[in-house]
Amino acid sequence: MLSLNPKALSPSPFNLRSFLIPKKPSISSPSLCVNSTTCCQLNQITERGILIDTGDTFFRHESATGRDLGVLSAALYKQSKGQLRVLDAMCGCGIRSLRYLVESKADFVLANDANESHRRVILDNLAQVERLEGEKKRWVVTHCEANRILTDCYLQRDYFDYIDLDSFGSDSSFFLRAAFSSLKLDGLVYVTSTDGYSSGGHRPFHSLSAFGAYVRPMPYANELGLRILIGGAVREASVLGYRVTPLFSYYSYHGPVFRVLLRMNRGKLPEKRDYGFICYCNRCGNSQAVSWDELGQIRCPCNNSTKDAASLVVSGPLWTGPLHSGAYIMEMLNLAEQWGWVGKDAGTGLEKLLKRMLEESDPRLPFGYIKLDEVPPMVFPPKTFALILELPDV
Repeated sequence: MLSLNPKALSPSPFNLRSFLIPKKPSISSPSLCVNSTTCCQLNQITERGILIDTGDTFFRHESATGRDLGVLSAALYKQSKGQLRVLDAMCGCGIRSLRYLVESKADFVLANDANESHRRVILDNLAQVERLEGEKKRWVVTHCEANRILTDCYLQRDYFDYIDLDSFGSDSSFFLRAAFSSLKLDGLVYVTSTDGYSSGGHRPFHSLSAFGAYVRPMPYANELGLRILIGGAVREASVLGYRVTPLFSYYSYHGPVFRVLLRMNRGKLPEKRDYGFICYCNRCGNSQAVSWDELGQIRCPCNNSTKDAASLVVSGPLWTGPLHSGAYIMEMLNLAEQWGWVGKDAGTGLEKLLKRMLEESDPRLPFGYIKLDEVPPMVFPPKTFALILELPDV
């Protein structure tokens, strides 16, 4: 576990014990009532039927799909475990916190944002759900740096079922260890990266410091961004004696945004499994996984010589396993259908995304992709005489 000396930390600006709820809280349905103050504010939007005031906080409508995925996963956890305590470490205007309360039926949400000037907007938004008091308290708003609130929760032994880390750039890598320390076993952490430069291989030393992966330019930068994010989480969890596996991985062009939902359990990944390197050949377009003991012996099928490897680029270490759990995506799709989020009258965006994830969850799929128009220049066609000799056997 994370080793920290409480005496080395500054005094907490709030007393966590004053708002913590018991490990087995009373489960009650949220009462939704619009606060009159909220109705008078500007910058209001409606998302999935919920009224939100964004104020002057950083807010993107394009991130709604990522929020939908988070709400679905949190609701599935509540259905399977019977309780749901959420820590929204960087809540912004509080839209995710409110949706976890209303749609995922969270028993308790700790909505934290380091910017105290957002407090009024967050309070007004969350006031749509009755706060309650004592052991039945539904939500609390705090203003601390994310690592501080996560570490305080760990030191107080106040563990959460679901932690949302919606950070900028590659900052989530700085919060992962504290997040895993304050997460319950079998809990979920929803991590984010918006570092498109690193995934494109343009800042290899930055990706090395942030995620522990040296990334080279490859055609499928979007997939690489997800794999280095998962790989960084695998490394941080392993240090603490935990094993994390991705339940779904989501990329969106705006930002760009890479979001991954991880499940944490005790134990480490088996040796030589799902954490290694990816090799890409600029000559033929072939991609392959490379294990640690194969480093120095890498060659491409288009060239049997390990000495002539100028066309090969290697990125890693990173996650080389499946990006999604097919069974989990199916549960999300079924729940979305129950809620009316997919189907004829609900639009096709979320449904298409979940079905595409379902197809991508096949562990037999190779890394990346090759555009069809790039295939002919990379392939040397057989000679006509050789084709004629093979025709009788066709």
